[in-house]
Amino acid sequence: MLARGFRKYAIFISFIAPAFILYAAFLLIPTIGGMFYSFTDWNGLNPDYDFIGLGNFVEALKEDPDFIHSLLFTLKYVLFMVVLQNVFALGLAVLIETRTRSKGFFRTIFFMPNMISTIISAFMWTFVFAQVLPQLAEKTGIAFFGQSWIGNPDVSFFSILIVSLWNGVGYMMIIYLAGLQGVPQSLREASVIDGATPFQTFRNVTLPMITHAITICFFLTLNGAFKVFEAVYGLTGGGPGRSTQVITMNIYEEAFSNNFRYGYASAKSVILFMIILIFTFIQIQVMKKREVEA
Repeated sequence: MLARGFRKYAIFISFIAPAFILYAAFLLIPTIGGMFYSFTDWNGLNPDYDFIGLGNFVEALKEDPDFIHSLLFTLKYVLFMVVLQNVFALGLAVLIETRTRSKGFFRTIFFMPNMISTIISAFMWTFVFAQVLPQLAEKTGIAFFGQSWIGNPDVSFFSILIVSLWNGVGYMMIIYLAGLQGVPQSLREASVIDGATPFQTFRNVTLPMITHAITICFFLTLNGAFKVFEAVYGLTGGGPGRSTQVITMNIYEEAFSNNFRYGYASAKSVILFMIILIFTFIQIQVMKKREVEA
């Protein structure tokens, strides 16, 4: 019995070992290393560096207005993305699910932007904002199309949202579609027989049945929004000036543009990690509680 149990344990280890080794080599060890270097003044090249404790964290939170601005801008972006992406994705999923024909066609059309790299999508939309819309405004006389979509700080934020939503809504839509397909049709029919309106059926029957899908989509949207980089980098580059610089771009700039301050950039990365961890924990606890109540 002992030999048989050891054999099962050895087989189990042999299956998970390759994945764990890759995970440790490319994610776990670099993460721990980054946390260690966040307490140093390492520049990424010099083997000699000094341990400075919390100096990098104090500088980032008290003496770096660009970092604070990028953090606030990222939080603003996260708020809009979490709400809009899930609302649009759920709305599209409901509309497609109610169709009796062409479901596959519309699923493909709305999911297709997700198959394009985000950076390529940003370059495509840069052409649209800089060339197509101004010409459209000139031809139609509609001044709304002719505004500075990238050069105006007040408008460029919404340009970033458009690109991010266009690229990511389709993926969330598929998750919501999978959740909607799991809602028993008998429950919907029973609510209709009881005299419920379509909105009441959706709110009291459908939504409670897809809370697991909502939890997953909120989790993915929240994490993806905090780590946004390609859309901003390809569309505005953080400009005009630093008006649209997100926290990931600020970290990138600190590590590769400002005298290669890898230790300082690592400290900013740890701050971002802690923010994501706190928001994710709160979101999961709230959504899991609603799943139990549903």
